Amino acid sequence: MLQPKDDTYFMQKAYEEAEVAYTKNEVPIGAVIVCKNKIIARAHNLTETLNDVTAHAEMQAFTSAADYLGGKYLKDCTLYVTLEPCQMCAGASYWTQIGKIVYGASDTQRGFVHYKTVLHPKTKIVKGVLQEKCSKLITKFFIEKRNLN
Repeated sequence: MLQPKDDTYFMQKAYEEAEVAYTKNEVPIGAVIVCKNKIIARAHNLTETLNDVTAHAEMQAFTSAADYLGGKYLKDCTLYVTLEPCQMCAGASYWTQIGKIVYGASDTQRGFVHYKTVLHPKTKIVKGVLQEKCSKLITKFFIEKRNLN
């Protein structure tokens, strides 16, 4: 019998997307969107690749999930993302009406909590899933960046 998939399982999938971003010299943030226990979107940061400051992992995932579902609302979906969403991504999540956001590492300087960004009233939040692992990858990336300059 198959084991039910949980937040840790899906966050690991988002982490794998962050690793892809890392190999592309992008800030290593990954995201997946899940609907009915199935991943319907996978994404990672593409801001450098696309030369687009809005090409965050969450934004890419929202677009992909909406395309998959054939509609803009993600009420029955969960976003798993390795870093707390910024206010842009949190604002976009409001408009998608996403049912749940699960994030790994907190972003105390640029995250939506710091800016008190309002989420959709029905969106549930879970924080800290694979927090240490997610934090280490981002920290490693920025340490390497600083040492190259």
